[in-house]
Amino acid sequence: MMANRFLAAAATLVLMSALPAHAFQLDARYTDADGDMVADIPTDPAQLVDPETLIFAYTPVEDPSVYIDVWAEFLDHLSSVTGKPVEFFPVQSNAAQYEALRAGRLHIAGVNTGGNPIAVACSGFRPFAMMAREDGTFGYEMEIITHPNSGITEIGDLAGRQLAFTSETSNSGFKAPQALLESEFAMVAGTDYTPAFSGAHDNSILGVANADYDAAAVANSVLKRMIARDVVSADALTTIYTSATFPTTGYGVAHNLTPELQDSIAEAFFSFDWAGTALEAEFAAQGESKFVPITFAADWAVVRQIDAAMGVEYTCN
Repeated sequence: MMANRFLAAAATLVLMSALPAHAFQLDARYTDADGDMVADIPTDPAQLVDPETLIFAYTPVEDPSVYIDVWAEFLDHLSSVTGKPVEFFPVQSNAAQYEALRAGRLHIAGVNTGGNPIAVACSGFRPFAMMAREDGTFGYEMEIITHPNSGITEIGDLAGRQLAFTSETSNSGFKAPQALLESEFAMVAGTDYTPAFSGAHDNSILGVANADYDAAAVANSVLKRMIARDVVSADALTTIYTSATFPTTGYGVAHNLTPELQDSIAEAFFSFDWAGTALEAEFAAQGESKFVPITFAADWAVVRQIDAAMGVEYTCN
């Protein structure tokens, strides 16, 4: 775990020196009396909620319908541990996920790497878990990919070409590659290359494979899963850049669930047996086989530093 944090921090050292860090702040509707950088659980019983049915959503890095069956066994386990029915919410966008959390329509979520600071600051998200390999290591890399006939073999060849990003809240799909291209290679979006936005990692990957985009910045975790499912052929893509390791999707809850319910949800994550499940099959390409505990303060420090280097400020509506 510490090794992953060190590698990611080293990759962004030049970014951290570019601009002063902006203090991370929660929206005014939340408190952080214990200083752990996430919203406190309300102490007023009137502000706590104990839903009859729990709603779960996985980050929309790909078509949400792909994951309904993947998560089915885990959600059955979650229901058994909490004693409540659990429904899968096929959220269509990152923004919709954050809004559902903020509005109380979503109780448990897997939030993408770059979106965790937004969900924490603006939606009261309390991340506590992340997928990991059997040895406890975790994370993914950002890769810049192209197709074999593009004529692009190194970063400098992107000059004058189109580079697809996913969405502005994505770490590997936008924030990290834009910042790293500018800091390491002096390549500025809109000046040295033409940015495009595909909306999702699978869109970017398929777009490059079909030569709709010259290149794209994507999470290699998604890329590995798509290759393993034969959605795309590895021969249709070439990687020209691989970043250091970043934390992957963070799993957590809405801040105002009762403390007892939050504890039982966490228990369900850490007691789930992956062996032989659809979840294990889906994430085997990345070697992930269990959930491990994380903290937003420590494990998302590198992501907050990237945001600071880019001058990102969280304005919650």
